[in-house]
Amino acid sequence: MYQVCSIAPASYYNLEKMVQSIVRKGSILLCGTCMDARGLNEVQIVAGCQRSSMDELATCTAEAEKVLVF
Repeated sequence: MYQVCSIAPASYYNLEKMVQSIVRKGSILLCGTCMDARGLNEVQIVAGCQRSSMDELATCTAEAEKVLVF
């Protein structure tokens, strides 16, 4: 199982800060299948992100002006 750590070591990127800057300008949808494969649940994700489905991701991707994938 994964353990959530809210403080990243100084030499690491702080993903929570990076995500929060994106959430202010748009939305972040997370692949539910990918979350399940990694043992993640809604309690463990960064505020502003939401679990999604492939149908919702495909629809939003088709409708979006810009899409970031990483």
